[in-house]
Amino acid sequence: MSKRIYLASPHMSDEGYEMEYVQEAFDTNWIAPLGENVNEFENELATKVGSKAAAALSSGTSAIHLALKAAGVGEGDIVLCPTLTFSATANPIIYQNATPVFIDSDYETWNMDPKELEVAFRKYGDKVKVVLIVHLYGLSADMDRIMDICSRHKVTVIEDAAESLGAYYKGKHTGTFGKFGVFSFNGNKIITTSGGGMLVSDDEERIKKVRFWSTQSRDAARHYQHSELGFNYRMSNVVAGIGRGQLKVLDQRVIKKKYIFEFYKRELGQLEGVNFMPINDWNDPNYWLSVITLRGRVRPLDVMEALEAENIESRPVWKPMHMQPFFAEYDYVGGVVSEKIFENGVCLPSDTKMTDEDLERICRIIKRL
Repeated sequence: MSKRIYLASPHMSDEGYEMEYVQEAFDTNWIAPLGENVNEFENELATKVGSKAAAALSSGTSAIHLALKAAGVGEGDIVLCPTLTFSATANPIIYQNATPVFIDSDYETWNMDPKELEVAFRKYGDKVKVVLIVHLYGLSADMDRIMDICSRHKVTVIEDAAESLGAYYKGKHTGTFGKFGVFSFNGNKIITTSGGGMLVSDDEERIKKVRFWSTQSRDAARHYQHSELGFNYRMSNVVAGIGRGQLKVLDQRVIKKKYIFEFYKRELGQLEGVNFMPINDWNDPNYWLSVITLRGRVRPLDVMEALEAENIESRPVWKPMHMQPFFAEYDYVGGVVSEKIFENGVCLPSDTKMTDEDLERICRIIKRL
């Protein structure tokens, strides 16, 4: 069997930064739940992206959940959410007993279409509590237009930047435009803590409250006292140590992800029927995954099966939320853009440990089709 090539797998630093911080946690016996690594990971990540405060949590999903809670989302509220995303974006809306309304994408960004967002506001008006933005595959949404619309309607913006750590919109880091920004450190992300997430905001009091909720809402009392509903969502000190080491190589990972994308574009861009995800002048993405769309005889399944036969992992584009059985009852605003991207899209291997030989092997297989 040929060497296995992954879509995107964990990539620890060559310098061993992660082990230094993890060893420190062991040496000091600050294994869990908190400690210096958690505090410093929050500080270092907030500084990196340009936010005033951060809360290290157990996942990006938990960060979205507590962002919605911090924004006051509850039963009867509507949250506008892009349909072209992973279910972890939408699930926390249900956790808060709120109602998602899914918005179509545009071809220019593959993210929420501002025109359809306006349509949703005309339809739902004051019932809209939050607009939840996603920066898909490390591509930033059209934030100027979206923020202008949300400002006029006086609603809170939360950014799901789980896939876009290291990406910028007009020189400003994604995840820092709205009231809250969410990052993920799942095993397939551009940097990983094995599992974990971060919530960032310039509202330091709200972040302080999120830390309280995420540690079971334990009151400042000698005995165990709880005056609010709490959650077991805090990141451990060991996991945070991995994150601190990974953060040191984030810029290197972005450079390699861009190299992978440009390699594919150079080798495959002239093939008839192959198009690449949109890169705009104002968008400085992190290229988390390199994604193509296909038109004509060769279909996404053909590519995925050909790669799979050679022990190479690839994936479909996210299936839109309005097409998912669980979310079928909720409203959808838009046309067929997200459906077309899903039907025609393939996520190519984007692992930062790949060599040029690996990339050439992948391209040869696709060219043969």
